[in-house]
This record gives sequence, structure tokens and C-alpha cells, in this order.
Amino acid sequence: MVQSGETVVIDTISHEGILEDQGRDPVAFFGQHGVARDQVLSDAIDLASNGDHDPSNGPHVVTGPIHIEEARPGDLLAVRIDRLVPRVPYGIVSSRHGRGLLPDRFPADGALTSIFCSVEDLDLGVESARVTLPLQPGDTARPVQFPLAPFLGIMGVATAGERLHSTPPGLHGGNLDIRLLVEGTTLYLPVQVTGAGFYVGDPHFAQGNGEVALTALEASLRATLTIDVVPADEARRRFGAVTGPFAHTPRFLVPTGLDRDLDVAVAKCGTNAVELLHNVFGMAPELAYAYLSARTDFDISQVVDGTKGAHARIRLADFTKAGVPSWL
Repeated sequence: MVQSGETVVIDTISHEGILEDQGRDPVAFFGQHGVARDQVLSDAIDLASNGDHDPSNGPHVVTGPIHIEEARPGDLLAVRIDRLVPRVPYGIVSSRHGRGLLPDRFPADGALTSIFCSVEDLDLGVESARVTLPLQPGDTARPVQFPLAPFLGIMGVATAGERLHSTPPGLHGGNLDIRLLVEGTTLYLPVQVTGAGFYVGDPHFAQGNGEVALTALEASLRATLTIDVVPADEARRRFGAVTGPFAHTPRFLVPTGLDRDLDVAVAKCGTNAVELLHNVFGMAPELAYAYLSARTDFDISQVVDGTKGAHARIRLADFTKAGVPSWL
């Protein structure tokens, strides 16, 4: 149990290396890729050996629920991402069971392909570290390299009724897979039960919008998060009738849209974008609609989790003269 305004530190665990289709033995799995036993997380080893896993609930390792004392249905939970620190110097991208964007082509050989990626210069900090991926299997001389951008794929609140599968996102948040949710970002989640029941999981080192192979670059993170409750009346005054999760970063206001149909998801995102522009900045809806068309990028969050996700990037710098509220 925590109070509104308190900061929590959570050691998240990636599901990669501990799932049944990888042998549920992270020491053996990562050992195949040259990872020494002392570089495999002890909590991952313990979870694989002693933890119960019902695949019908989803593949992810989820930490929670965390009870937020002041949270009531109708409030917003404002989760500020203060710090995300890699716990290991490697990660995995997996294509599984024909469930990615190109199911007729990948995985090419069998039900599972797990691609190991090492991280160089992590001791110099996340800003300097680079992920290394070979051009061909076993070819270490000509790597593809790209920077880390750690974020949590799953941040959500409990819902009333039956337990949800961990994979599809929803109005409660969950497996949003929005790569903008990095350090310095605040995610807003609509509280649905008393105490909120906040939870996290699915840590990533990096992801491209779409997450087409099924997983991103999965790797465990230590997350430092500050959790505030925005009471229902204040939430409506600030944001209006926005539905589902949304976020703000130092640069962007980020509405979302979620649906099994990607076209509908984008339309829901557009509706939420107009609502935010109207309530946060006082912009007339017709003018907000025009502004979105002229200036705002609508991105696909992911297409592989049953429920499709879209998010928009509304640039805060465009509203400097109009006035950006102090709480953004």
C-alpha cells in the first residue's frame, strides 16, 4: 500500500528465457548465447524454478497489484516514470507461433525464433549504450547497432470482475507498448476499482512502433515511479471526457486509441486528441481537428496483441503562446 505522491522502486523481470517454449530454464537458455550464470538474474531463476505460470493468463511477469490509498473509481492515476535502469546487458526479440505481423512467413523454422542482442558500453550509462544485432547469424564483425530507449510495456490498473489476460491492452492500460513512455513521461490511467490496483511488467530496452515480430527487445529493468491520484472532479476539469490511457512527455501530449480494428483505434485516438486540445488548451474542436491534420503525427503503437493501439504526438511547443498548464 502506498499514498498518493509516493515513489516506488520495482525490479521488473522479462518473461524471455523463463517461458515454457524456451525451456523455462534461464541459465540454460541464456547460456546458449554465452551469458555466464552470474549474469542471469537470480529472481528470474527463482521464478522459473518455483513460480506457478498459467499460460492462459498471458506470458508476462507482472508485479502488483499495488494499492493506492486515496484512489477511487473515476479518479486518474498519474504515474511519472522517474528512472529506468537496465538490470542486465542483453535482451531478446522473439517471434512466436505465427502471431506477429507476418504470420505466414515468420517464424521461418518452427514455432519460435528468439534473437539474442547484446548491449555494449552499458557501464557508461543508457545514453551511451548501444544494442548490437548481427546482419547474419554468427556474424559479429558487421553488427547493426542502435541506442537503448528503455520503457515498460505494461502499466495498468485493476478492473472489476474477472482477471484479464496480460496481452491485450484496454481502457485500464495494461500492455500498451507505447515507446514514448520513457523517463520523464507521465502516464494517466482511469481508476476503476478502489485502491486502483496498479501493476507493471513487460520491460523493454527498445521497440519500434508496431512491434511487428510480436515482442520488442525484451529485457529486465529497475523502475522508479512516482504515483499521484488526480481526483475525479479535477481530472474532468483538466482533461474533459477523454477515454482510456493518455500521457504527456516533456515534448508531447499523447492521446491513445485502442480497438481490435486498427482503423477504429486511430479514430478513437483522434477523438481523444480533439477532447484534450479542447479541454487542456481551450481550442475549438473544429480548429483542433484542423490542427491535428496539419501538425500532429498519429502512430501505431502495436498491432500484435489482439487489441490494436494508436497514439498521437501533440507538440507542446506549439502552444507556448496559448499557454501550457503548469501541471503538464
